[in-house]
Amino acid sequence: MSTGVHVPEYQQDCELVAGEDLARSPAFWLAHVLMAMGKYEESAERYGVDAAEFDGVVDRLSDPEEPWPVFRVGCGGGHTVHAVYVNWEDGSSVDFFVRHPAWGRLGHLGQCGADAAGPGLAWTELLALAGGVPEGGEGLTDPSERLLLLLPLLGDADLPGEARDTVARALAHCGIRAEAAGDLAAVLLAGQDPVGGPRWTVADDSPVSVCSSPYSPRRVPLALGIPADRAEALAAVLGGPRPAA
Repeated sequence: MSTGVHVPEYQQDCELVAGEDLARSPAFWLAHVLMAMGKYEESAERYGVDAAEFDGVVDRLSDPEEPWPVFRVGCGGGHTVHAVYVNWEDGSSVDFFVRHPAWGRLGHLGQCGADAAGPGLAWTELLALAGGVPEGGEGLTDPSERLLLLLPLLGDADLPGEARDTVARALAHCGIRAEAAGDLAAVLLAGQDPVGGPRWTVADDSPVSVCSSPYSPRRVPLALGIPADRAEALAAVLGGPRPAA
């Protein structure tokens, strides 16, 4: 049974509920990556997912009459990434943010939907968060599930050649038909531009990487204003800083 989730700094007039039970179905993972990345034209059956089940998950994730589902990625050191399915009567989106109880604020990673903001993660950060599973953490603990949950945040001009295979393996692990997982991974990574895409660097005033994209909330250091030791801890959770700009 889903339980309520309380995020004190998330100032929305809504009820939040843990959504991890939904993540047990391949239909959820297909719905998540397609909805969050705006790829609605893809066929569920092509990827080995029952169309009726897929439609049911989509309806739940976008229902304004239900509590908003929250999916959590515990990252160690008390940090947790949240993905919140925001459902107002006049529109839906997905909010991504990182929280630490000692900050008193949220570190906004991005938003998918009509008012999209991003990217929110570099490739190395995505891998660090996916694989950095703490013992006894709440939320999603499977690295493949964590990677797919956060994949819509990805934007990186320095994407490695093995990125497609990495995403394909995660999709297959989460129940997407293996023969089609590579094609879906290519669809999901199609927007990554090695020439004009976002680049990630660090400056002298923070160890947390910043993004070159004008649409990214990470044009400034994530959770700007937290003490230096907490910024260092956050940078470590994200896999360590890239070379200075």
